[in-house]
Amino acid sequence: MNLRELEYLVAIDEERHFNRAAQRCFVSQPTLSGQLKKLEQQLGVQLVERNTRQVVMTDVGHAVAAQARRVLMEAKAVKEIAASFHDPLSGALQVGLIPTVAPYLLPVIMPTLREHFANLKLWLHEQQTKVLLEKLRHAELDMMIQALPIENHEFVEIDLYREPFWLLVHCDHELAQRSSITVDDLEGRDMLLLEEGHCLREHTLDVCFKAGAREDNQFHATSLETLRHMVGEGMGLSLLPELAVPKVLNQDENIRYIPFSGTVPIRRIGMLYRKESYRAKTFESLAEVIRQRMAEHFKEPLNRELG
Repeated sequence: MNLRELEYLVAIDEERHFNRAAQRCFVSQPTLSGQLKKLEQQLGVQLVERNTRQVVMTDVGHAVAAQARRVLMEAKAVKEIAASFHDPLSGALQVGLIPTVAPYLLPVIMPTLREHFANLKLWLHEQQTKVLLEKLRHAELDMMIQALPIENHEFVEIDLYREPFWLLVHCDHELAQRSSITVDDLEGRDMLLLEEGHCLREHTLDVCFKAGAREDNQFHATSLETLRHMVGEGMGLSLLPELAVPKVLNQDENIRYIPFSGTVPIRRIGMLYRKESYRAKTFESLAEVIRQRMAEHFKEPLNRELG
């Protein structure tokens, strides 16, 4: 029995499809199937039921796959310990980011991270919060960047920055010519939101409910860019985190971005990693550089005039 065979079993358990599991493990389907059969022979039990339609894990298959995850996690920890003694700021890191952060944050911080951590290779994974947390729990990710707080005692939270929301309206909307608005201006209005699964949806709902606004249930967007398009088509108004607001506005765009004054709604963005991780110093170093870069970025004025 070896670690690679355990990786194949975990992939089968999670994908429930031999071809997808093989692609995930970067091997051919016959190779994966053969190694799985070899593992079954070594253990003397059937781990997987095979038929033409689907892959079904046996009860013992589920139990062995669960243990295999723990074994793989501990094996990865052994490598992390060794790496940390050589150079904590070198090697590879698997980094998860949520979709409402990744496209807007990465262009700001990646040049700085490359400058400060030339020997560190970041592998980036963009998925929704629930998926990323599971991957972090099972050591498929080393750390993730996520909206906080996360009510989970398995992980360490490090604050990175606080991001203001802006109001997104069509150019013909009654609020379009305002230089700023207050949260009270949202009272009684219908707001376009993201679909279930996005943590930004919950932050936006919280702002809306406190302001007396309502959710527009006719349509839910799959991304911030879809929300932007919907507002541009005159379908309603929404909230957008500041990093998603363009620095220079396009005069041909039918959208206006309006900042809040007074009590400004914000979201907290931070880093999560497992409490037992041996790369804690690496994450703290990364967090400090990101904090400094974001502090500089938010001081740079947005051009609210048409360019």
